[in-house]
Amino acid sequence: MFKRINWKAMLFGFTWLICLGSLGALMSFIEDKKQETTCSRIKIDLLEPHQYIERTEINQLLTKNRETLIGKTLKTINIHQIEHSIKSNPFVKHAKVYADMDGTLWVQIKQREPLMRVLNILNQDFYIDRNGFKMPISKVFTPNVLVANGFIMEHFSHRVDTLKTQLVKDLFKTAVFIENDALWSQQIEQVYVNANADFELVPRVGDHKIILGNADALDIKFRNLLAFYKKALPSVGWNTYKTINLKYKNQIVCERSSE
Repeated sequence: MFKRINWKAMLFGFTWLICLGSLGALMSFIEDKKQETTCSRIKIDLLEPHQYIERTEINQLLTKNRETLIGKTLKTINIHQIEHSIKSNPFVKHAKVYADMDGTLWVQIKQREPLMRVLNILNQDFYIDRNGFKMPISKVFTPNVLVANGFIMEHFSHRVDTLKTQLVKDLFKTAVFIENDALWSQQIEQVYVNANADFELVPRVGDHKIILGNADALDIKFRNLLAFYKKALPSVGWNTYKTINLKYKNQIVCERSSE
């Protein structure tokens, strides 16, 4: 017994092959035409409202041998090299460069977002971004972020780099926790690392300092602090205590102010 040939299915498949072949030829034709197109303008799209890199810096990265890209054919412009040059900037997290049929060269840049500013024991100043990478200080914009200083041994090489010491990794963990809480992100403005490697939090409201210890059990420590804020401080006053110590498990130890 011979099976009947499904001519309808064969015709459908053959039609799809023709369409795919035609689409491929069309795309190739469009790409060839685009390569012959002259670059007519450059559009720079900074995807964040805050600018840590100036447009003049981007324009310098787009310029090769002091020649403008305007007027050049797209096939003579090395888009991959331009992307690589832009990505080499420490404030750039991601860059995409492409051209359209109108001859517009599009440059899309996603910048790094600082989470914490760190001043180490060597007086080096740097940011830690939201992905946990060190990055340099911007000369054109100063974000309002948590500040950490004191006995911080983490070295900065003035380029984007990973976190090396456990202490700074714990600082980053603490900064993320504070940033993600609406109350503490408004109340805590500084972290001081003392000689015992304890984190001392400096609040915006009140003259006390909060001894956090390390980054262990942050949810429990801040929950205890919130309960203390709600139940104890309203009755005794915000300036009654010099220190509020959270580093001991399931307890708060306070030192009264001398005043």
